[in-house]
Amino acid sequence: MTLKKFKKEKTVKDMPIGTKIFTYLCLIWALTVSLVPLIWLVLSSLKKDPMARPGFQLPDSICIDGYISTFRDLHVLRYFGNSLFVAGMSVLISVVMISMSAYVVARMEFRGKALVNILLYSTMFIPATALTYPVYNLINNLHLYDTRAALILIYSCSGIAVSFFVIKNYYNNIPRELEEAARIDGCGYFQTWLMVIFPIARPGIMTAAVLAFLNNWNEYYWASLVLITREKLTVPALLSTFTTSFNTNYNGLFSAMVVIILPPVVLYCIFSKFFVEALSGGAVKG
Repeated sequence: MTLKKFKKEKTVKDMPIGTKIFTYLCLIWALTVSLVPLIWLVLSSLKKDPMARPGFQLPDSICIDGYISTFRDLHVLRYFGNSLFVAGMSVLISVVMISMSAYVVARMEFRGKALVNILLYSTMFIPATALTYPVYNLINNLHLYDTRAALILIYSCSGIAVSFFVIKNYYNNIPRELEEAARIDGCGYFQTWLMVIFPIARPGIMTAAVLAFLNNWNEYYWASLVLITREKLTVPALLSTFTTSFNTNYNGLFSAMVVIILPPVVLYCIFSKFFVEALSGGAVKG
């Protein structure tokens, strides 16, 4: 798609007035639903007793005792390290594995290709609770129970369908002439993927990686089931201990929650350009 053609595409200003109003109403509703809980949480974390002044009432005085106790007493940075290590390693393994398999499915013809797609997409409809016994039994048989390696193994195999769908669709937008040129230059299938396709598909791959990271960072079910040693807990699993750590200290609880949600927000702000590029079909068409 050339720059001239891109400029000729319709924008929101070109929409009919009725469509424009409906679009803005939907955007305002989405922003409201997304931001209201965050604003409520931040305001509550700054109140000495959030239950005495609930809701969106402004605090009488700003209290940061909860933030201090989160870092000093809970050592939350240790759990940040656990979550970053587990989520980061699992994303690295899954993205490399899925990006190569998606390339094969997207660019090559083979017997059973439709069946492979159906089987991969069908994993989206299987709830985690249905896999509890077989996964738990596998982790025990591998002697990985109560280890971070167990979570990395589980997370690497979670969310495959979504990542596969995003990366495969982006591969489909890449002109095949680039692959043919690489083959003429003597590149094999792996070299073509690594040196030509992978750099071009970076927005789609980064989008899948960020989505997988956010899902792994927020995952609670497996983290609370597989890990029992407190020092190995991830951030979501730590939330279950706040009721005993703080009792009725809601200021500390809300402060810890604010600290915990900051990394995903910062991560999205940094990589949001990849989302826009991937969703707009950023691969250049010949």
